[in-house]
Amino acid sequence: MAEPTRLLVLSNDLTTRRVLTASLSGEFRVFAESDRLVAEEHLEKSNIDVAVVDLDSDPSAVDEVISFSKHSQMKGVPVVVMADDERRSAAMDLVAQGVYDYFRKPPHLGELKLVVHRARQHRHLTRDLRHVRATPKAHKCDRLIGDSAAMQSVYDMVRRVADLDVNVVIRGESGTGKELVACAIHNLGTRAEHPFVPVAFGAIPETLMESELFGHERGAFTGASVSKEGYFERAAGGTLFLDEVGELALSTQVKLLRVLQEREFTRVGGKKTHKLDARVVFATHRNLEAMVESGEFRQDLYYRVQVVKIDIPPLRQRKEDLPGLARHFVSRFGESFGKPGLHLMAEGLQELVRHDWPGNVRELENVVQRAVILAEDTSISRQAVQAAFVTEPRRVAGPQLFGTFENQVKQFKLGLIQDALQEANGNKTLAASRLGITRAYLHRLLSRSVTSQRSGAVDDDKRDSARAG
Repeated sequence: MAEPTRLLVLSNDLTTRRVLTASLSGEFRVFAESDRLVAEEHLEKSNIDVAVVDLDSDPSAVDEVISFSKHSQMKGVPVVVMADDERRSAAMDLVAQGVYDYFRKPPHLGELKLVVHRARQHRHLTRDLRHVRATPKAHKCDRLIGDSAAMQSVYDMVRRVADLDVNVVIRGESGTGKELVACAIHNLGTRAEHPFVPVAFGAIPETLMESELFGHERGAFTGASVSKEGYFERAAGGTLFLDEVGELALSTQVKLLRVLQEREFTRVGGKKTHKLDARVVFATHRNLEAMVESGEFRQDLYYRVQVVKIDIPPLRQRKEDLPGLARHFVSRFGESFGKPGLHLMAEGLQELVRHDWPGNVRELENVVQRAVILAEDTSISRQAVQAAFVTEPRRVAGPQLFGTFENQVKQFKLGLIQDALQEANGNKTLAASRLGITRAYLHRLLSRSVTSQRSGAVDDDKRDSARAG
């Protein structure tokens, strides 16, 4: 029989300690303390799995929690913070500083138990990764490239979860390679012989979301002339990659939560139940914790999605990976454009390293592609790299630039969209992703621009007619 989770509760509130001890002792082995130093002794002696800390109204409590959290993390014990509404922002700051998670006070026991179990699983995965890191490391993982310590941590986690049927969320800025990480999880696992099905939520209109995900039967709605299987069925036996889960509307979040809970679904207009026979990997560039706080993302779905988290660092934080990535892209595009043997000169590489790469690896890929095209001989010089960074100026008319503040903001947004569309070769979904906005919002901005231009043209015609009169 498995040993129960050892739970340490640190709270100045006697009632809180008594209630949690009485409510949780049947499932956990609870150590409830009010003194931080005594609690730290438990960390040393009692093999604690998870620590729950009550962030009360005392201003000094934050410093106490920070100190205790650092000590706890050194021991490999995840900390979960309990906070009321007044202290919620402080709790979010603590999460940003390394605290595993937080929940509202007074706690809902079911929610508390779920958080504690997830934290314990996180601790065990982290402990296992330490053993993996102690062994010689490979510098590649499937198609991922990078020798940095940050990417080695990503590789370790990918290998650890590849054969586990648990939900995984991959977090990182746009352009960091979240889909490549999802592919690596699939390719290195037992489901590699089955389909890998990527789904970009930002590219699917909300009215079609349910049909696209779950499929539909003939006659289920106007235009449904034939039955159609959805992404969940297409991924049977393999991996379903749900990209930008933070873009889902709340109504769709409810339906997705039910499928994840019940592991089954039905087509739109159908009665037959289909089993969910796919491992699900999620990705997002958004802060799901903040979205839960603002009510944009369901808390119960958040807990289902984030069983295991893989954070991909931005390129600016791992520039030691840049030479290998740049040379990979030079080789790839050199072959594609009939320039085999092309190499990147040291001065050209220095020019790349100086850049901050807000668009991450995707931006690097595009810059190198342009540099390969601009290269005039067998090498890519500093001049070719500098020229590759240059883009066309935003197409904003001069007179409009000096209009009202609102007009200037609109023109600035339009310029950003036009540049992104040009960079993405007209692909609106890709352009929206690079700008960090939804495809629907990009469409609205473009539509408003067209409407404004038409309105301006009508006004010009009226003025011309008035002058003629």
